[in-house]
Amino acid sequence: MGKKISGRGRVTVFRLVHMWTPRRVGIVAYASTGHFGTTAAVGYIPFPQIPDVSLLDVAARHHPAGLGDWRSPEPHVSEAYWVLCTASSSRIAMKPTSLDFLDAEWDLEVDGSVDLPKSMYSHTALRVGRFTLKDPELMRQAEGMLSEEDIPVMNAEDKPAHT
Repeated sequence: MGKKISGRGRVTVFRLVHMWTPRRVGIVAYASTGHFGTTAAVGYIPFPQIPDVSLLDVAARHHPAGLGDWRSPEPHVSEAYWVLCTASSSRIAMKPTSLDFLDAEWDLEVDGSVDLPKSMYSHTALRVGRFTLKDPELMRQAEGMLSEEDIPVMNAEDKPAHT
């Protein structure tokens, strides 16, 4: 993995159905860091029983070029805007199953980084990757968001989950 970034502050945790066939659900966390929160940190929370989630790949499957004024010919920029829209929407219109921790410490092992040509939701950069809440109790709460139907029957095409 790449660089690790850390922070403390508000973290919103939400379920993301990122594949329909076969059905795959991931638990995703959204936070920000940097001066005035200009860098968004959005990552999947790893659990041994579910495959990893590449958020930029998920965004690419949603064809983010349809974002109107936010589309970009630069690599991964349209995908980054899609990830930011998804994360921000999950905070603004929070589902009853989502979690919102106002003061949590976290780490993000960065596997993707995009500097944005235009600011979105006050963010000028996006970092995606493997997100960990430092408090074990908060990690247990995040894992509690998984239902039995979210645990896939692993097959040869699935990338092994982190252990």
